[in-house]
Amino acid sequence: MSGLLGAVLAGGQSRRFGSDKAAALLDGDTLLAHARRALAPHVDEVVVVGGIDGLPDLPRPGLGPLGGIAAALDHAATHGFRCVLTIGCDMPVLPEPLVKALMQREPSFCAEAPILGLWPAALGAHLLSYLEVAPERSVRGWARSVGALPILSPVPIPNVNTPTDLTALAEAMLVTS
Repeated sequence: MSGLLGAVLAGGQSRRFGSDKAAALLDGDTLLAHARRALAPHVDEVVVVGGIDGLPDLPRPGLGPLGGIAAALDHAATHGFRCVLTIGCDMPVLPEPLVKALMQREPSFCAEAPILGLWPAALGAHLLSYLEVAPERSVRGWARSVGALPILSPVPIPNVNTPTDLTALAEAMLVTS
């Protein structure tokens, strides 16, 4: 590998899901465990940000995914990682062609799901500053501010936001098994 940290963002409020979606079961395992496994082949190490046992968001809780990305960038910089590949805990499957495309340019992110991105660890200070002054706290807004390249996914990315999404993904996995 080449100094890549993987970070699964698991600190959301799961409003649409109705309960902690990181702990929701898919094919006998949690969504968080699926996301960790999907990320692991592409990085040197995987950390969880948010949730009960994850790294705490920076600079404080309540900043959405950018607080999680800031924590991951800080962890990467202080532990010698060059870049961070981020995904949400609600992304149990990563399309291989999309990951390969993201790895070709840093910073870059998935246009359809911007939480999936490759971010140089050196952007941590910029993100912390952005969080303090920017009126818009979206991943897309920050990505634009650092010149990140949006990459279109060649295939649909399974994303679990509701119990219905989870049921549909489970049924689709049964069909392809």
